[in-house]
Amino acid sequence: MKAGRVLETAVYAADLDAAEAFYRDILGLELISRGANRHVFFRAGDGVLLVFNPEETVTSPAPDQLPVPPHGARGEGHLCFAASAAEIDAWERKLTAAGVAIESRVAWPNGGRSIYFRDPAGNSLEFAEPRIWGV
Repeated sequence: MKAGRVLETAVYAADLDAAEAFYRDILGLELISRGANRHVFFRAGDGVLLVFNPEETVTSPAPDQLPVPPHGARGEGHLCFAASAAEIDAWERKLTAAGVAIESRVAWPNGGRSIYFRDPAGNSLEFAEPRIWGV
């Protein structure tokens, strides 16, 4: 057996209000749920993006909560969204118009390109053509 596609991935942000506004209003992701100051979850294509407050996920759940074990990360993470070449161009225009700086533009040696930028928590985000990974 081997693991299948990634169902969910997580980044961490202490300011969930800023994260929620960014992912909802700038990136256009559909909000699934918000758990007070612990997390905000979004639909991302056929997967789910989890944004956790790192201070809230290191504690054990209360007896009346789901038994999800403590977890978390510190510092800036990375997340890449799949996009066509035309979509990357459109995202660059939209991000720039929203005041989001494009940190890097990469033309990959095996074909395809990507752009990098940051969310309000400093996580490194990317839009890339899937062919950079041969997909």
